[in-house]
Amino acid sequence: MSKDIRLKKGLNIHLLGEADKVYASIPQSKTFSLKPTDFHSLVPRMKVKEGDKVKAGSCLFIDKYNEKIRFSSPVSGSVTEIIRGAKRRIMEVKVCAESEISYKNFSFDINSSREKIKDALLESGVWPFIRQKPFDTIANPSDNPKAIFISTFDTAPLAPDNDFILHGLDGMFQKGVDIIKKLTDGKVHLNVDGNTNPSKVFTDCKGVEINKISGPHPAGNVGVQIHHIDPINKGDIVWYLYPQDILTIAKLFTEGRYDVSRMVALTGSQVERPRYYRTISGASISNMIFENSIINGNNRFISGNVLTGTKISSDGNIGFYDTQITVIPEGDKQEFLGWIAPGLQKFSMSKSYFSWLTPKKKYHLNTNYNGEERAYVVTGQYEKVLPMDIYPMQLVKACMIHDIDAMEQLGIYEVSEEDMALCEFVCTSKMEVQNIIREGLDLVKKECS
Repeated sequence: MSKDIRLKKGLNIHLLGEADKVYASIPQSKTFSLKPTDFHSLVPRMKVKEGDKVKAGSCLFIDKYNEKIRFSSPVSGSVTEIIRGAKRRIMEVKVCAESEISYKNFSFDINSSREKIKDALLESGVWPFIRQKPFDTIANPSDNPKAIFISTFDTAPLAPDNDFILHGLDGMFQKGVDIIKKLTDGKVHLNVDGNTNPSKVFTDCKGVEINKISGPHPAGNVGVQIHHIDPINKGDIVWYLYPQDILTIAKLFTEGRYDVSRMVALTGSQVERPRYYRTISGASISNMIFENSIINGNNRFISGNVLTGTKISSDGNIGFYDTQITVIPEGDKQEFLGWIAPGLQKFSMSKSYFSWLTPKKKYHLNTNYNGEERAYVVTGQYEKVLPMDIYPMQLVKACMIHDIDAMEQLGIYEVSEEDMALCEFVCTSKMEVQNIIREGLDLVKKECS
């Protein structure tokens, strides 16, 4: 039965630089990359070497501990560089693209059985788009999830609008959902934004349970949605995807190729003309930056949103799962006695600054912490921004001391870093909450395996 869930806890951070509902075209990027660091708990094993020729859909590396899971090249061309870090850890595989992309041909039947659909997704390299809770890792193809969740909206700051991106793609989206439905004996939950009038692409979708979720961020996070619709207990597994992932799966079965082209929103206060661009996963952002004037200054380029994204350079590459690029000022200037000012231009969750009088105002924020790590004290701030029935501060402390029993009792299976991102944002103690939660998840996963 469909649910209408209204969340009160959370926090919307209004920033300048939301993308206009305009498509812009740019020349194809010359360099693409696939980063093993985009995938939690992955230990890659290379299947190519520098200088090898590849097609779009050719395998670049596999999961060392589950060799069925392949990671494919987004374009055709040659492997130019395999970047390694400490202890020869593979950080990035770079591909120099040809002017015209040639695809590896696949032929899969959309009416196949569950096992054959899994084999098709694994063989083509599309499988990594399917992720699982708990642990927020790539789904294990041998598991049988109790449900599959699709979050059709994003409430993060300056997040792209999926209603706009998927406009007119009703048929392709439905085909993707029909394929995904075969991967579980349980329900497929399609969660739409209760704050707006969702697109008919989602509301007219067949064979799914459509739930309305309304409230401030993180209402769009799939972890929060799972918590309120079908909570995870120890031993439970839920898979999840996002709308553009569904389109990639549909194109694999209808067109027979690994096509990871997607719409990406270029956002942020330092972007003069924020808008949407059609590009390919893993592309360099340099063409976007060159085409769209960036305000001069020391800027932070982020693949993703300001809460959970990854810092990249001005010619860096889009992350595997990212559909947003954000550009904001670096916080490289300190403000003398800034805390004593009225703070009309500063965003704050509390009423310490007068900015609380203008709740809809959009802010020009930078990366400053506005403080340093200090004593970890109970403030009650975490509970105000996390709409989940758990004790977030106690969970963070349990992760810090590696108390697995306490972590399990406090709900470690239900959360991931993105769910706790607002806790980090409002933290008076300036704790790196997301890193702490990730370390806790990795520890529990290691103990469970």
